Amino acid sequence: MTIRTGPVDHELIEAASHVAATRCRGDNHTMAAAARAGDGRIVTAVNAYHFTGGPCAELVLIGAAAAQGIYDLDTIVAVGDRDRGVVSPCGRCRQVLLDYFPAIGVIVGTAGGLRTLPIAGLLPESYVWADHQLDPGETGDGVPLGTG
Repeated sequence: MTIRTGPVDHELIEAASHVAATRCRGDNHTMAAAARAGDGRIVTAVNAYHFTGGPCAELVLIGAAAAQGIYDLDTIVAVGDRDRGVVSPCGRCRQVLLDYFPAIGVIVGTAGGLRTLPIAGLLPESYVWADHQLDPGETGDGVPLGTG
């Protein structure tokens, strides 16, 4: 299977790298993310690590974007603190990104350099959350509300 790659948004990488260098302090915040909205704005965020689990920078970014009224993200990248560079999203983030933004591009680092891949290319043969959601006005058995 050949995965089509897109251009690398270096401005996003710079934004995430700046946040990682200036806002990630200690073990609580070790990753930064930046995403470009459909209107061109850039949103940034950091993770909130905790021993009980915690949201990755990509998930915090989705909430931060929504808080700013941004619901369409075109491209996202995560960068590690201490100059670790671009870090590919974990499995949970890949699934959430696919569910929320099925057309989003993800900047990843590979042996061949940086590439922008479609999220579906990072999670082939994936579970699609939307396929299992009820249509508005349906009960769990597929019968429209008020008719069964």
